[in-house]
Parts: sequence; C-alpha cells; structure tokens
Amino acid sequence: MKNAIKIIMADEDKNAIQAFKNKIPSEKFEMVAEASDGATLFELIKEHNPDVVIMDLVLPQLDGFAVMEKINKENIKTNIVVHTGLSLNGFVNKAINLGAKYYAIKPFNAELLFERIDEVVTAGAMQVNGAINNMGKMEEKITNIFITVGIPAHIKGYQFLREAIKLAIANPEIINSITKKLYPTIADKYSTSASKVERAIRHAIEVAWNRGKIENINNVFGLKIYSSNEKPTNGEFIALVADKMLIEGAV
Repeated sequence: MKNAIKIIMADEDKNAIQAFKNKIPSEKFEMVAEASDGATLFELIKEHNPDVVIMDLVLPQLDGFAVMEKINKENIKTNIVVHTGLSLNGFVNKAINLGAKYYAIKPFNAELLFERIDEVVTAGAMQVNGAINNMGKMEEKITNIFITVGIPAHIKGYQFLREAIKLAIANPEIINSITKKLYPTIADKYSTSASKVERAIRHAIEVAWNRGKIENINNVFGLKIYSSNEKPTNGEFIALVADKMLIEGAV
C-alpha cells in the first residue's frame, strides 16, 4: 500500500494482535508483519524496515527491553511504541530511556493509539527531513515530565493535559480563559464535553499527588512550591509546565 505507515506488532497473545488488526484504519496504516516472540520480532524489523514497531515488553526469547537494546546497538531507525500491561514507573522510564516514543498501558483505546502512532511517525519524519522538529521535542519533553511526576499514560486525563499544555505554549493567554476557550478546544478535538475534560485533567493531577512524588514534582519546577497537602489547580499546573518548557527552549 503506497505511503501507508508500515507497522510490525509483537505480542505473545495472538488474540491481541488480531484485535488490533481488526481495527486498523487501512487507508493509512498497514500491518506488514507480526511476531509472538522477541527474537522473531527483531528479525522481522531488519527484514521489513517498518515505520513503527508496536510491542509488549513481556515476550519469549527476547523481552521488549532486549529488542530495543539490539535495535540501538545496530542503529536501526524505527519508532517504538510500547503496548503493555506493565505500569510500574521503572518499566516506563527504562523503555523511554531505550528510545520508546510512546508507552501505552493495556487495555488502550485503539483510536487513540493510532492517533499517537501517527504523531510519532510525523514527528520522526520532520526530524529525518531536517525540518523544524519542535513538535517532536515538545512531545518528548511533556512525556518526560509526566513520567517524572507520576501521571500514567493510560488515564484519559493524560492526553487532555498534554493537549492543554501544547495549547498554552502556542497561546499563553489561553490560560486566562481556561473554562471558555481551553477546555472547549480540547473537547472539540476529542468529541467530548468541556466538563469531562476538566474532570479528567483534575484526576490526572490528583493521581500524581496521590502517588506521593512531591519531591519529583518540585524538582521538575526547580522550586519547593508544593507539599503533599497542596495540589495546584488545573490552570496552575498547565501554566507551570508550559512556562518551564518555554524558558528551557523545549519548543
């Protein structure tokens, strides 16, 4: 299929692969191969040169980490998307450090997963072509911040909060119209309501605080501005992250 995004998927559960294949938007994506173990996956990557590799971390013969290590060792250029049931921060950090572009926790909304794959490939193409790669940097920076403060990728507020930060970076004044402009803008994109966006973002922030990573949160912002009993409002958190990225030139 000409110009389709080529995907290889690896999962020991063949039913999971079939369920994924059944939902592929065929006009944009093409599954070129599949594997149920890491050794086969690595050989298929070398054979097919896919745009994206979607893989579980728990694989026979070679686990997902070992596959990523071999990819790095042989300098193979592809985009890794981890799709796994392992949600501990240590696994997430290790996968990102080994080059994973996105980390999704099972079960995951298929429509959103394809959206993330599209974003990953687009950002990678911008870098390969030598074009402006600010979007890729921004996505990576936001992902790293979320990992550090303890916001998991599988909750709905994750993508809403990320979108809010991107909007605040592009238009800092929008933070002053969070209810009238920011939430409705995100709601329109994801076909939901502004109130659901607000609640999901609030939940994402509460998850971070409930995980007790206050030291990490303060380290991200460079100031000891919060305690375990003090949670920022949605607007405060969005503004803090957006300001940090603007100051550090991550956009």
